[in-house]
Amino acid sequence: MIDPHAPAPPGPPPPWGTPGGPAAVRLPVRPATGRFLVLACVFVCAACGLVYELELVALASYLIGDSVTQASIVLSVMVFAMGIGSLAAKRLRRLGAAGFGAVEAVLALVGGCSAMALYAVFAWTGDWGGLWSHGPRLLLVAFSLATGLLIGAEVPLLMELIQRIRRQDAGGAVADLFAADYVGALVGGLAFPFLLLPFLGQLTGALLTGTVNVIAGGALVLGLFHGDLTRRARWLLLTANVTVLGLLASAAVLVDDFERAARHAVYGQDVRVAVQSEVQEVVLTGGTHGKPFALFLDGRLRVSGRDERRYHEALVHPAMTGPHERVLVLGGGDGLAAREVLRHPGVRRVDLVELDPEVVRLARQDPALAALNGHVHGDPRVRVTVADAFAWLRSAPTGSYDVVITDLPDPAITDSTKLYSQEFYGLARRALAPGGRLAVHAGPLASRPRGFWTVDTTLRAAGLHTSPYAVGGGTTGFAAGPDRSTGTPERPHDWGFVLAAPGAAPPLRLAERPRPATLTPDALALGARAAERTRIGGLAVSTLVHPRY
Repeated sequence: MIDPHAPAPPGPPPPWGTPGGPAAVRLPVRPATGRFLVLACVFVCAACGLVYELELVALASYLIGDSVTQASIVLSVMVFAMGIGSLAAKRLRRLGAAGFGAVEAVLALVGGCSAMALYAVFAWTGDWGGLWSHGPRLLLVAFSLATGLLIGAEVPLLMELIQRIRRQDAGGAVADLFAADYVGALVGGLAFPFLLLPFLGQLTGALLTGTVNVIAGGALVLGLFHGDLTRRARWLLLTANVTVLGLLASAAVLVDDFERAARHAVYGQDVRVAVQSEVQEVVLTGGTHGKPFALFLDGRLRVSGRDERRYHEALVHPAMTGPHERVLVLGGGDGLAAREVLRHPGVRRVDLVELDPEVVRLARQDPALAALNGHVHGDPRVRVTVADAFAWLRSAPTGSYDVVITDLPDPAITDSTKLYSQEFYGLARRALAPGGRLAVHAGPLASRPRGFWTVDTTLRAAGLHTSPYAVGGGTTGFAAGPDRSTGTPERPHDWGFVLAAPGAAPPLRLAERPRPATLTPDALALGARAAERTRIGGLAVSTLVHPRY
């Protein structure tokens, strides 16, 4: 039974600056100016927060692969953590200024150093087998969770601070804060791909973002709300901010040495060229003093001098047994597929469509790579176009090529799935002349048979008849796909190909002249029989809107 004479339970504390509530903070500026400064800080912090998100997505896609999965993990975990962070920040509202300053210092350190930490763990732990089989994804989740918690704690604390300056209705305050937050997110989202990534790179860009973050948060609290802090709190916050700035600055100074050391840990000690193009990171190793040549694109081994000839001969020569005056090579900016094409007499023109101009430049100018491709870029029959293969095919003249060769990254890479779609093969079929042939690299057969046969199914859905085959990968089994450089258990030791034509299935044979150096008719026939034994039926077709790889 309730005692009517019992004292009423305590209600929520009155708002700041109202009778019976805590006094409004004394500001060194006019309230309108103070409110503007808080919203400006919201803008900056939102921009930094979105840069942290995009940085994690970009680096995870590079280190782990499958950009759709990594983006989904980062964004979903981060949004969830933001909700938890907002709830947790309710306990800090009484210490709004000190709490916000502490949150920004920790966020700047975590977000600014996240890229270096992820790259360091990847570089110095080698592959992720055994205990670390889920290492990169777990680390990605941990950073996404921590960053989301801290970003989520910002809004309640900023709401408290802006209400301390001038009391207004909650709806108006939320609208002002979210407007500044969303505009800041827009600026951060545009700054990352167009400014930070191309001009500073992933590591330095993240460190600079953390620096801006801690300066903005510290300046707001220590400059505008210092009267709301005890002397001890001011010194602690100042020390924390200076420490974070010092750590970020030290990392920025050492970032070049760190990148070189990490690159050597990933690629070995024979790195000769390492450039970040607008498309990808391009690394060349070896090729001099008897050391084997290797080309890596975004950390994936694309060319191994030890056995690249076996791969390119298997890709090109079976397609060149009919008419071959006009040849189109999609991808293959390294010039190695074009080298095999030009070995055949009667070739009058080779059109090569490559996305990354940096690969073409290195294929022309790097002594080791130019020697490997036989200096094909100096041949007047070779004409290079820098373009996306899909977009280029849409405007390609109908029936203009006797042979089309797709020397493209593995279909398991998310960014490449459109180049293995029914729509893409339909465009390639349209570019073929009557009696023309299409040669497709379809990924490893032994380790990923489902992906290989999905390519075959998709080609047939595009109106092409197919002849699938595979060849062994020799000693290194270099990965034309998503496998990392450091000997993962999943590195393929075979390559799968599909030869296709609009009419009947094209026969698998080799020309009498020129003879491939590593591929024989018996090996080709054996590869076709081996492929047929692994056939998987009933697979769905891969399309642009529903990729199946």
